[in-house]
Amino acid sequence: MSPRPCSAHCHRINVSWGDCDPARIAYTGRLPWFALDAINGWWETHLGEGWYQMELDRNVGTPFVRLEMDFKSPVTPRHPLICHVWPSRLGETSIEFRVDGEQDGALCFATRTVSVFIVADAFKKSPPPKEITDILAPFIAELDMAQV
Repeated sequence: MSPRPCSAHCHRINVSWGDCDPARIAYTGRLPWFALDAINGWWETHLGEGWYQMELDRNVGTPFVRLEMDFKSPVTPRHPLICHVWPSRLGETSIEFRVDGEQDGALCFATRTVSVFIVADAFKKSPPPKEITDILAPFIAELDMAQV
């Protein structure tokens, strides 16, 4: 997996009591939700709108075809959860994002997701629109330069 770039977006999540199980840590099922919320935050910051608007206003969907998550340390309500998000690969019809979730300086989870771009109302695979490719290109180029 690629190292975290300096341009990674930081998405803050306040973990609450309701996110936790009897073991006093976040429910396992909440961790993917936190990662997906962080990716949506990346889109909102860089595209100006999240998945809801992409789907309804741009007719662009990005359904997930892969979700990987490595658990490193428990997530609790004691500290804010800072999710570092970055696009790590752009394919002809797909996008890969990485999310590192940290609390109090400790890595809690590392996530890799892959989504496919589709024409939303037809649910048909499609290349990403140029405006989205133009936004993603500098981030992918930064990773390519770091690997040289």
